[in-house]
Amino acid sequence: MPESSPTPLAVLATVDPVRRDAAIMSTLLDHPRTVVLRHDLGEDADGLHRLVMDAGGVVDDVVVPLEHSCVSCAIREDAVPTLARLAADGRWDAVLLALPVTADSLPVTRALAARTERGDLLERLRVSSVVTSVDLESLVDDLLGDDLLDERGLGFGDEDRRSVGEAMAAQLAHADVVQVSSRPVDHPVASDLLDHVRAGDGTRSQEGDVGGGELLFGSVHDVVRAERRTDPRRVPSARRRSRHGVWTIALRTHRPFHPDRVLEHIERLGGGRVRSRGVFWVPTRPDSLCGWEGSGGQVSIGDLGPWGLDAPRTELLVTGVGDEDARVRAAFTDALLTQDELADGLAPWLGREDVLAPWLGERGAEY
Repeated sequence: MPESSPTPLAVLATVDPVRRDAAIMSTLLDHPRTVVLRHDLGEDADGLHRLVMDAGGVVDDVVVPLEHSCVSCAIREDAVPTLARLAADGRWDAVLLALPVTADSLPVTRALAARTERGDLLERLRVSSVVTSVDLESLVDDLLGDDLLDERGLGFGDEDRRSVGEAMAAQLAHADVVQVSSRPVDHPVASDLLDHVRAGDGTRSQEGDVGGGELLFGSVHDVVRAERRTDPRRVPSARRRSRHGVWTIALRTHRPFHPDRVLEHIERLGGGRVRSRGVFWVPTRPDSLCGWEGSGGQVSIGDLGPWGLDAPRTELLVTGVGDEDARVRAAFTDALLTQDELADGLAPWLGREDVLAPWLGERGAEY
């Protein structure tokens, strides 16, 4: 008797509970033999609410106590055995995992895909796609505005200081499929902005389009390719300014940021209504590959490890609307070391005070 094909599993990530529920309902209406596993944090972030539903209604409704503060870990720990049980049931042809609103889809998807190997707990499943659902009407403000998640009641506890734009940018960069509500003709700036920031090798789908189920369940999610989309070391090319004023510029140089001046100009460079990401280096710790992620007026920087075989470089991709690109270009130039400051090499910089240590961590003893 031939083995049955694995059941497709799609992962849904959103920043809006209304969009998430709309995407769930649309999937159940169009594909009634789908089962949905939805997770939410309890009101006090001390429990994980598990809801299983299909076209016939609620199948399972349970609150699972949180054993630790890692929300992503808790989702994976509950999702794996639950998904294995649903796949073994035999009543459904597809599974949709709806993550808590604002959750990052990458770590959860990576962990699930690793458990689908033969002999593992999720061998009856294959991760088919990662999908996010957005509303063009609110996309510009969500992505480029300065609202924090906790200001909307969407944060994962008191320590979650992410902006709405930071959460949305991560989801859009990772997604195989972006489902869009509202018509592009009604929101042309938002429509162009979405195409500038979503994964270039992903797919954009209008809500209600025929074939949406094939996009969700008909493919196989490529974990490696999807993770490359979010890698700050792999900055895509610049994009021509759209006729509605959306632009993407690629700022590249071999020169490092001046440690003091990058702090001085960071608001000009990463603040305002822009989305930015990439890598940089500073002469006080030349072997450190530093990552840059920014959206909605917030910028996060961190030490990603050594450069290894790659030559150190400073490379940012910045997307925005209107006329802020000139400000960003000027700030980038002002934050760099000049050729005169590099004339004596890096030796004069080693051993200086590391003013970026609060953000990058302490540098190694060799500096």
